[in-house]
Amino acid sequence: MDELVKQALAKWPNVPHCYGWLGLDARGHWRMRDQQAQLQKLPGDKIAHAALLSFINRNYAQDERGCWFFQNGPQRVYVNLEATPYIARSDPQHGFVLQTGAPLEQIEQAYWCDNGALILRHGDIVAQVDDRDMAQVLPALRIDGRQAGDDALLAWLEEQRGKLTILHAGKEIAVQPLAYAGVAQTFGFQQAPQAG
Repeated sequence: MDELVKQALAKWPNVPHCYGWLGLDARGHWRMRDQQAQLQKLPGDKIAHAALLSFINRNYAQDERGCWFFQNGPQRVYVNLEATPYIARSDPQHGFVLQTGAPLEQIEQAYWCDNGALILRHGDIVAQVDDRDMAQVLPALRIDGRQAGDDALLAWLEEQRGKLTILHAGKEIAVQPLAYAGVAQTFGFQQAPQAG
C-alpha cells in the first residue's frame, strides 16, 4: 500500500466506504461504474489512465469478509468482480501475469469449470485465465500425460475420465472440475460487496 494512502488513513479514519462504483471485468479491465451503469447493471467505462491504473493495482486488497477493494486515500472503494479477484494472462517469461502486472509464477491448484473457464490459485490469489489467452494455455493441458485436444477436454468436462493436469514451470498440477456457479463460495470472495 502506498505511504500516502497510509497517511490519509491515519488522518481520516472514518471516511465512508464506496460500493458499486468500481468493477473488474473477466478480461482484467478496471471499470468505472457511474450511477447510470449501476442502475442499468452495465459493466461501466474502461479505465485507461495509466497512473490511475497503477495506483489502483498498488492499493488493491481484500477485507475480512472476502470483499476486494481499492484503498483510495482514506476511502475503501469496493470492487464488483465479474469473475475472480484476479485475472491472469499468459506470459512467455512468467507463465502468467495478473491484471495488476504481478507475475503468477507458481500455481498450487487449478480448476476447469463447466463453462470452460480455467481458474488458478496460489495462496490468496485466485485468478481466472482471460478467455482470449486460452489458445496459448491449451497446449499445457494433459490428460493422462498426453496433450489434450478439444474433444478430449470436452469429454473430460462431461465425464472426468483420466487425470487432467496443466504443465507450468516444469511441474504438472492436477486440474479439478468445478461448477462455475460455486467459484466465489469455493474461494471465499464476494463478487458484489455490499455495505455491512
